[in-house]
Amino acid sequence: MTDPIPAGFLAGRAAASLVRSRASESRIPYDEVRGRALAAPPAPRLVRTDFTLIAEVKLAAPSRPGELSRRSVGTQVGAYVAGGASAISVLTEPEHFAGSLAHLAEASAFAGHVPVLRKDFLVTPYQVFEARTHGAAGVLLIAAILDDDQLDAMLDAAREAGMFVLLEAFDADELQRAARHADDDVLVGLNCRDLRTLQVDAGRFEALAEPARALGAVAESGLRDAGDVEAVARLGYRGALVGTSLMEVDDPEAAVRAMVAAGRRASCALA
Repeated sequence: MTDPIPAGFLAGRAAASLVRSRASESRIPYDEVRGRALAAPPAPRLVRTDFTLIAEVKLAAPSRPGELSRRSVGTQVGAYVAGGASAISVLTEPEHFAGSLAHLAEASAFAGHVPVLRKDFLVTPYQVFEARTHGAAGVLLIAAILDDDQLDAMLDAAREAGMFVLLEAFDADELQRAARHADDDVLVGLNCRDLRTLQVDAGRFEALAEPARALGAVAESGLRDAGDVEAVARLGYRGALVGTSLMEVDDPEAAVRAMVAAGRRASCALA
């Protein structure tokens, strides 16, 4: 078993997520939501190419005051798809990110063949099946808030529902733990933002490049533009998840297109 949930922001979000999960289950029982998830049409598959760009929809962030964008979820997703994003991440956490399951469903409706990922502080298998019923093809799981039994149960739920997983690590120990689960449907992500403190340490990408490269990891947080994406790709990361900067930029389609090109160019140079 891993250590208990740490103190701070991350612990608070995990606790609140459990409350939300229990409230949802009181309205729609577990067996019913699981049945709906398994009966849903197959989700779009995540196809990994030379470089996987996951473009994120989030309406707010603890590190930024006010709204990140006045564009609708559908408009934002349309721009990401047109720009060539491999997948769309959607924040569904309501308190600090102004997210909702309705945003997930809207994004899935506009994404077409591009898979959509539910990003939240998920702590129960119920939430995995719930994501599928709202159109998600994948879920983000955060290693720091899940013990081994929880993680196994949630990975099993994702496999049963035909979903991919982005398993997020923050440090070397979590990367090593995530490596035990990595396969074609379980991507490993390295987040350079410490979710306990919300501090960003971009140097972490380089410091942990060797184990991350071996896992074909996705770089998360702190990436602002195509130059940043190219830099992590040159370190050997096979993907990037970019959110805040794409919400704030005037032309998200062009920004995504530039990031995709930069990531693939750097990845091809390493081949």
